[in-house]
Amino acid sequence: MGVIAKQSIRGTIVTYLGIAVGIVTTFFVLTRFLTAEEIGLARVLIDAAILFVGLAQLGTSSSVIRFYPYFHDGDEDHGFFFWALVVPFVGFVLFALIYWWCRMPLGAWFGDKSPLFVEYYYFVLPLAFFMLYQTICETTCNVLMHIVVPRAVRELFIRVGLLVIYLLYAFEVLSLDGLVIGICVNYALAALINLCYFFSLRKVSLQPDWAFLRANSSLVRSYLVYTGFLIVSAATTTLAPTLSSFFVTAKMGLDSTGVFAIATYIAVMVSVPYRSVTAIASPQLARAIKEQNREEGSKLIRQVTRNLLLIGGFILLTIWLNIDLIFHILPNGEIYAPAKYVVLILGVSQLVLATFSICLTTLNYSRFYALSLLLSLILTISALVLNNYLVPLWGMDGAAISNVVSYGLYYLLIIATVVPLCRVHVVDRKWAYILLLLLAVFALNWAWQTCLPALNIWVDSIVRSVVLLGGGAGIAYAANLSPEIKQQINSH
Repeated sequence: MGVIAKQSIRGTIVTYLGIAVGIVTTFFVLTRFLTAEEIGLARVLIDAAILFVGLAQLGTSSSVIRFYPYFHDGDEDHGFFFWALVVPFVGFVLFALIYWWCRMPLGAWFGDKSPLFVEYYYFVLPLAFFMLYQTICETTCNVLMHIVVPRAVRELFIRVGLLVIYLLYAFEVLSLDGLVIGICVNYALAALINLCYFFSLRKVSLQPDWAFLRANSSLVRSYLVYTGFLIVSAATTTLAPTLSSFFVTAKMGLDSTGVFAIATYIAVMVSVPYRSVTAIASPQLARAIKEQNREEGSKLIRQVTRNLLLIGGFILLTIWLNIDLIFHILPNGEIYAPAKYVVLILGVSQLVLATFSICLTTLNYSRFYALSLLLSLILTISALVLNNYLVPLWGMDGAAISNVVSYGLYYLLIIATVVPLCRVHVVDRKWAYILLLLLAVFALNWAWQTCLPALNIWVDSIVRSVVLLGGGAGIAYAANLSPEIKQQINSH
């Protein structure tokens, strides 16, 4: 866990610096200078591009991590990175044609409530292309055990760039067209930086090694089957996270999408640590699975789920203990305050995703990876059905409930599959103690607010946070609920 802990901590520090920039952007720029409709437009364009990227990469991100150990031999990679860069380009061309063909039916679905999105429909293509290669280059750096710079690009460079673009729009330097173009240019620069950094790490050959491929025909077949499976799987797993945003846009309009986006920006902070942890843990897990070292794999999985539950849980508690203060200090906060419980529900969903995402990784890297397709179909179908029923009924709350229920079911089924088939252990006793601690702090916060009504929102939020979060953190430290985190604290 040493390399994982060191890289993860550095990556998490960079991520939280990016979050600081994101807070400034969200709290003091977006909500002050942009209308909810304009925020909704930016959000749905990015969500559409994320969906496009998930499909167009043809499973490359997972394939790179899973198969790199088989191609890597000392300083020789046998042209592996040639395929890592070429396959996504083929996928982009394919799905760009499909996206162009879908212009009329999608325009009809969004056009009534969100005509502005239809107007900027084709800007998704360049945005998705740059996001695609920014993601692919980040993944290739991950397998080389260098996550900090790509993480800085994703979490800092992009966020600072977006902040500048929003400010230029706020002071009327950019038009709405300029705003959308600026977002595309920002991701183009991020992709270029990641590409340059990747080539700076080592000498990389972009010439395919045909002799190696001919000598390892079974490996090629495994790669093609795995990638073909991921292409189908991506159509479901990539769609599910963006469904709520799309349904809110289509059924309620971009104004509601903007409010939902602000709630999502707040809730997504819960899952930030998992990005760094899984980025560096996934290659280690892939190696353990390749070597059939179930003991090492189980140990790694337990450490990841335990630490992410503890860290993510305390982030969620911090947000919820201060949610009224957050909307109080938010410019035009009265517009976004109705999404208070949306933040809580989405925060729980993000905590589930962060804690158990390593289980999905385990399944995808095992010989039972095809089962994840069935599970992802269940996720997507449940999300479609729930959003279609609950969004018209309960609006944004319905979208959030759809999210947490579908993901809760999804990861429950993944755990039920991974444990018996892969013969690994996902949680331990300390994990259960952490969950009980989090629930206890949440219950004490409810009792505090019920019995002691706030006289001053600032004093109440600060005092509750210091007492409850400080007490909870002290108990976690004293009870050694996370030996890895305690060791890192004691070493500094």
